[in-house]
Amino acid sequence: MSLMTEFKEFALRGNVVDMAVGIIIGAAFGKIVSSLVKDVIMPPIGVLVGGVDFTNLAIIIQEATEEAEAVVIKYGQFIQTIIDFVIVALAIFVAVKVMNRLKREKEEEPAEPEAPPEPSDEVKLLTEIRDALQNR
Repeated sequence: MSLMTEFKEFALRGNVVDMAVGIIIGAAFGKIVSSLVKDVIMPPIGVLVGGVDFTNLAIIIQEATEEAEAVVIKYGQFIQTIIDFVIVALAIFVAVKVMNRLKREKEEEPAEPEAPPEPSDEVKLLTEIRDALQNR
């Protein structure tokens, strides 16, 4: 099998396409959550803690010079990223929980009763012998 044929078979497999769609939707969802945290959640939290803008919180290790930029630890951005992560993780948890509940409900639906399995050849033979002995 040629390398190109093998790659085509791999790339067009259903689960690879599903994974690609999931990654694209996940990236878009990540942007939405980042905007939610940055533009909706963090401003009220900043007001509650005294008007602090978390994205601007930083520790300057070394001031900027003409030759080099400032060395800064942006812990406020880190806090915002942690909040982004927690919200994304919570949203994914809720989505998986809902899907599992729906899946469980579908499995619990009563199915039509199955016909009893046909007896094996040995059972049929024994039944014939029993009936023959009873008719004697």
